[in-house]
Amino acid sequence: MALRVIGSGLGRTGTLSTKLALEALGFGPTHHMVEVFMHPDSVPLWIEAGRGRPDWDAIFDGYGSMVDHPGCCYWRELMDHYPDAKVLHTVRDPDKWFDSTQATIFSPDRPAPPEGTPIRPFFDQLNAWYGGDMHDRAFMTDFFRRHTEAVVAGVPKDRLLVFQVSDGWAPLCEFLGVPIPDAPFPRENSTEQFKANLSGPREPAAMRQMLDAAKV
Repeated sequence: MALRVIGSGLGRTGTLSTKLALEALGFGPTHHMVEVFMHPDSVPLWIEAGRGRPDWDAIFDGYGSMVDHPGCCYWRELMDHYPDAKVLHTVRDPDKWFDSTQATIFSPDRPAPPEGTPIRPFFDQLNAWYGGDMHDRAFMTDFFRRHTEAVVAGVPKDRLLVFQVSDGWAPLCEFLGVPIPDAPFPRENSTEQFKANLSGPREPAAMRQMLDAAKV
């Protein structure tokens, strides 16, 4: 199975909602960061990709689309490798995005996996891709804007949709050439939900696996 949709938007731009939407529209399964933690055997493949030796067909075996980290870091390579795939770029207000990252995926209160653990190089590569202080608002919001500008400049217009999840089904379905479902657009993984899941009894299995991997 080849990817049909490549998500170039950064994490915390509605990517989990978009994952569920793509799956509802028949473009799944959709790869998302949560899939890495559900399938830790894929981590060495991602580390090799970060070293310039990707095996995209192995990484995305069985997936019809991808969104979120770490795939969004490789949108150029994936666009070339899957020439028939469309590029879906999720966005939101940069300052709200920064606030969301600091409360969730890039929280300064979340320690990095210890040196020598299997997943540490994976996170080191992600941090290096951003290339600056991930807790600095000015740097990160500028990175967000530059990332969008690069995608818009680098993807042919007929292959690209710049999308906010608040826009709902209509632009996404028109872009993908499918009917609008008779169901609400998914709304998942808000900042409040993320924090509650991480600390509460309903913590998702994927997040537990991530934390366990960091302790190995």
